[in-house]
Amino acid sequence: MDAFLTDARGFLPILLQGAVITVQVTICALLLSTALGLVWALMRYSGLWPLVWTAKTIINTIRGIPILVQLFYIYFVLPELGLDLTAFQAGFIGLGIAYSCYMAENFRAGLEAVEQGQIEAAQSIGMGWAKMMRRVILPQAVRTVLPPYGNTMIMLLKDSSQASVITVAELTLKGKLIASSTFENMTVYTLVALLYLCMSIPLIILSGHLEKRFGQR
Repeated sequence: MDAFLTDARGFLPILLQGAVITVQVTICALLLSTALGLVWALMRYSGLWPLVWTAKTIINTIRGIPILVQLFYIYFVLPELGLDLTAFQAGFIGLGIAYSCYMAENFRAGLEAVEQGQIEAAQSIGMGWAKMMRRVILPQAVRTVLPPYGNTMIMLLKDSSQASVITVAELTLKGKLIASSTFENMTVYTLVALLYLCMSIPLIILSGHLEKRFGQR
């Protein structure tokens, strides 16, 4: 135990630097996936078949390609097409695009949960589509969306570790580098697991609160 604590004091500062990068990647990817997911969901909800077909094609394509392959493509292939990105940029963009399809399904479920009678009432008083979305549909859809949104945040935080494959210096990569140079695998990966848990617990608590608050309607 003494040896573990001694090693931990030496390793933690480096791992905490990786944890900061992990949080940054997660936040950037969350913002991107939320924005794209809302766009895909609104396209599917619009009822206009060109938009519906386009959104379905995009979502199914993204879901059908592993996240690692998407990260490799963005980081290694796009530079050959003239688009150079840093590892951090490629990491959060790849994760954001990958998770946008899950966000889209969350948002679509929320939109479709709004009672048709309320939509018809809004239309009967002359509300346009944009105004109806802003004042009637979206505020109610949020109640359905928030619980799964919290779960998706937790999944995204954990999957941010996949950005390590394109040299994003987040927590997992920092752990790999320390373990490969010190061979203290148990100590290093125990600390990595504990740090991920510490970052996940607030989100788990938030997700549970949202499910209790909004899960029952």
